[in-house]
Amino acid sequence: MQENQNALVQKIASTLWEHKGSRIVALDVRGLTVLCDYMVIASGRNANQVKSLADSVDEMMAQEGAVLRRSEGMGEGRWVVLDYATILVHIFHQDERAFYNLEKLWNDGSNQMELALEESGEEKE
Repeated sequence: MQENQNALVQKIASTLWEHKGSRIVALDVRGLTVLCDYMVIASGRNANQVKSLADSVDEMMAQEGAVLRRSEGMGEGRWVVLDYATILVHIFHQDERAFYNLEKLWNDGSNQMELALEESGEEKE
């Protein structure tokens, strides 16, 4: 089960990367909260891109058989949350991401997952 979740987290990150999401971070929060096991956090340049990134993730997850339990923020496109039970995906407009700083809130210094996103040897910022 955990391997399957790790693979889904990697696919979510890859989908975000392929659709030009930036500052993609995945956190293993199993020991920190009962809300979920993993969080994936990314940024979009504007509200339309935030919504487009969320749509791309949801489409990929549906193909994987993952059920979207709930989503919030699609109307505004400033902070979209996709809830797949064990995985929460947060896609932020850059301003909201800086304000809420979820990485700082949920990163305990040892739970950031390594993501295989580098195509040319440099990770996108």
